[in-house]
Order: sequence, then structure tokens, then C-alpha cells
Amino acid sequence: MTDSTLYHEGNRRLQDQFDSRRISDRLEKLTRTEFTPDDRVFIESAPYFFLATADAEGRPDCSFKGGLPGFVAIIGPSELAFPDYDGNGMFKSMGNILVNAEVGMLFITIHGKPQRLRVNGTATVSREDPLLARTVGAQLIVRVTARAIFPNCPRYIPTMQLIDASIYTPRSGCDPP
Repeated sequence: MTDSTLYHEGNRRLQDQFDSRRISDRLEKLTRTEFTPDDRVFIESAPYFFLATADAEGRPDCSFKGGLPGFVAIIGPSELAFPDYDGNGMFKSMGNILVNAEVGMLFITIHGKPQRLRVNGTATVSREDPLLARTVGAQLIVRVTARAIFPNCPRYIPTMQLIDASIYTPRSGCDPP
């Protein structure tokens, strides 16, 4: 058993083998359950993030979620929300959340100053959420209650350039092709 809220026995075993427990413990001290003002600025300016989900048997899936900056909103001290737009119709992430609410989110900047922020928590999906009425192009709203919010080392993030949003990104006054 471990006394950590972020790491389990497997993590600890490898941290000990590679002498990284001290740095891992420092990172755990930065872990929080409420968003900071800097978190809000970073998340609400993000044009995309990666969403990890798992089905009822624990089989993982990872999806890219994109939109115009501001499509993810901090709506409470430990809560954020984002729209689900029409996609390929598989509903992998949304279906997984319906049977297993545990999610991991990775916000990353590959343009400008490299930065990463992880948000782990529990999610709900709704067609009835009041945010739906004021979100252009959304078919569902996902709300995530954070269990762990922590920075992640940007060491290997390449410098890239964001040229333009996808022509399919929902926006006011524009019907996607």
C-alpha cells in the first residue's frame, strides 16, 4: 500500500528503481484539487486538449478535443466544462464516461512557451445541461470535477506553430462545411 494520493505501488517501484521518488514527491506537493487563476488562464485559452477515458472493463481510449479558445471553461473551484461537438459518431469518450466516470485531461501548449497541465477527475455527460443552450454547435456538455490538478514537465514538447482553427470548429455565425 502507498501513502500517496497520486502514485500507486507500480509507480513507486519504478521511482525507486530510477531514483526519481524525490522529484515525484515534489510534484505531488504541487498537486491540488482547486484551479488557480493561472490554471484558468491556461485552460480557457487552450484550443485543444487530450482526453483519456476507459470503458467499464478498464480498456483505455484517448481523444483529441478541439475548439476555439474558451471552449473549455472553469465553472467552479474544482469544476470545468466543455462541449462535445459532432464527430465520427463512435462516441468513444462520451460512451466511456457513461460507464466509467474516471477521466484524465492533458492540456498542452506546443506554440509559444511550452506548458502542460494535467487534470484527473470524474466526469458527467449531459444533453440537458444549461450550458448547452449557450454553446454553439455542441451536442453534449461534459463536466469534470477535479481530483488532482498538477503541472507536468514540458521538457520534450517541440516548438510548433498553430496556424488556424479547423474549418469544422463550431463558431457563432458560421456553418461548418
